[in-house]
Amino acid sequence: MQAVFPHIDPQTYRPHALHAQDRIWPETNCYVDLWIEVLAAQNLPPEAMLGFTLNQDFEGDQFTFFKVPLEDLETLYGIRVGELAIFDTVESHVAAQMARGRLTLVEMDSYFMPDTHGVGYRSEHGKTTVAINRMDTQNRSLDYFHNGGFFHLDGDDFDGLFQRHLTAEDMPFLPYTEFAKFPDRPASAASIREISARLLPGHFARRPAANPIRAFMDVFPLQAEAVAERPFAFFHKYAFNTMRQLGANFELAASHLAWLRPDGFFAAAANDAIRIAEVAKAAQFQLARAVTRKKFAPLADALMPAADAWDRMMDVLASELGHPKVHAAESRVDA
Repeated sequence: MQAVFPHIDPQTYRPHALHAQDRIWPETNCYVDLWIEVLAAQNLPPEAMLGFTLNQDFEGDQFTFFKVPLEDLETLYGIRVGELAIFDTVESHVAAQMARGRLTLVEMDSYFMPDTHGVGYRSEHGKTTVAINRMDTQNRSLDYFHNGGFFHLDGDDFDGLFQRHLTAEDMPFLPYTEFAKFPDRPASAASIREISARLLPGHFARRPAANPIRAFMDVFPLQAEAVAERPFAFFHKYAFNTMRQLGANFELAASHLAWLRPDGFFAAAANDAIRIAEVAKAAQFQLARAVTRKKFAPLADALMPAADAWDRMMDVLASELGHPKVHAAESRVDA
């Protein structure tokens, strides 16, 4: 059986602290969660990559599905990620890359992934990204990073993931796939922290020009009213792409700032980021009640404390990073 990191085992694996169950948002999204665990498995600090969280915006129907920029992975850790063309069976490409010590990141169907039990496993088809660490095609078994952990599957689930039920006449789905090349020698902790600090002002400079939470507040009650007209299962999809992406993003931002300056230099901004995460979690519960009771007016101000915290956070960081301030009055201007 091939493996990229042979020292880890799903039965004894312990998720990184960024996925601790006592966090406000223990999981964020499949791509960022995956990289948190992949980096941690190599004893690299995933907190270093999280400066990009300052870029999150409201995209009109959802908050940005935040992902670590691939150039940051290379700059910080020396990890180079590229797209892998799929022209043969997926497992043959995975095996070829694994033989070269490379990790493959593959879009898979969560219907066949037992770690999603109670959410999508054997009940709903959903696109999600995994990183394959160990594969045994003969015995049909797989060890993989997904969301906030490291898991195992085998048998019919293996066949389902790799579409082995298809006949020669069926057209297979060719998933988007990336592969990660790791450096011969990992970067030092000191250099990672120094590079992370150097990247932060650039991420801050790419922040939204106007407060994205206020932009969302303008449409939140109307969106919630539309959600209430759909089957309740749709609520979870909507909440994932709004409240969870907003709240989880800024909880990670707080973790990044606290890790970057353990002396508390960024404490005020980190506290505001936590406030955004907390308000988003509370608003998610309010959303569920509103959808059930068909009363949407209270949602208009549900996120006001988070919007105010965003203004304060960006003004504090502007001062600390030497950027022009984004005043609250300016951030209220409609985009």
